[in-house]
This record gives sequence, C-alpha cells and structure tokens, in this order.
Amino acid sequence: SVLALNGKIRKAGEKMFASNGKKVDFPSALRSCEEVGGTLAAPKNEEENKAIVDIVKQHNQYAYLGIRKGETSGQFRYINGMPLIYSSWHQHEPNGQGKEKCVEMYTDGTWNDKKCNMYRLTICEF
Repeated sequence: SVLALNGKIRKAGEKMFASNGKKVDFPSALRSCEEVGGTLAAPKNEEENKAIVDIVKQHNQYAYLGIRKGETSGQFRYINGMPLIYSSWHQHEPNGQGKEKCVEMYTDGTWNDKKCNMYRLTICEF
C-alpha cells in the first residue's frame, strides 16, 4: 500500500499532508494512514487547515479529518484523545446531536460533523 504521491504533498510547518486519492469510510481511512506511518490529517492551526483544503480542492472531494467525538465527554477531540486547539466549523455546525461522530472538511475548508460510514477522501499527515 504505497502512497503514490507525485506532487501531491503539502507541507505546513513540520507536517506533511498527502492523499492516496481513495474514498473510504472513517475506520478504513484511519487504518490506511496508520499503515504508512501517519495518521488522519487533523489541522492544529490555520496554516495546516489551508494545506489540507488544497488537497481537498485538488480532488474536489470532502475529506475525513482525524477528529472524533469522544465517547464519554461528547466533545470533539483529536484521534489521540487530546482536546481540539483549533477549529474551522461551518456555520451552524457541529449539529449532529451525538449521532455524527466524525468530522469532514468541505471544499471551502470549513468542517462538518458527519457519520463515520460515509465515503470520504483519505488525507494523511506525517
């Protein structure tokens, strides 16, 4: 499962973001990133958000972010359980009332809470 990157890498600070161009559900996206030594992209600032939206626009596909609703707290957190230090929610989002536990990025760079079984673009961070 080699990521074919050919010019598709975006850098932001110390991080690199890349997509394999595949649309899969959240668990599969997370697994494919972890298999290549990364994790699902989760922007920690405006610069990282911009790098990720570049890839989203390039593929013209919404993408899952490495952010999930915590089972206990009900707050959105990074995959590693840390609280969010940056967000770019779309107007009136998140609005899933607990049913939408994953987060997708729109082509304008804003976020929406979404069910985890939808097929969305995989973007990994390294």
